Amino acid sequence: MLVLSRKSGEAIRIGDDIEVSIIDVRGDTVRIGITAPRNVAIFRMELLEEVAKTNIDAVRTTSVKLDVLNALLSEKRKTEQKNGGGRE
Repeated sequence: MLVLSRKSGEAIRIGDDIEVSIIDVRGDTVRIGITAPRNVAIFRMELLEEVAKTNIDAVRTTSVKLDVLNALLSEKRKTEQKNGGGRE
């Protein structure tokens, strides 16, 4: 990781087409501006982490629901087999 010190009004360039500018510094908050091509995705890390957590939770919930569904279907199949196939 490269660590740089910048003051308000200063900037850094990443590659040929990305510029990060320091807009304002107030206490422990730094406002930055990012100039980049439209095809470059820019996300706040806390949002990416929240989306990842939500996705993991959704997969776990789906897994539990699928386990319950499989158990119910298994019981239904057993009942149908006992009763001679179920459909008439």
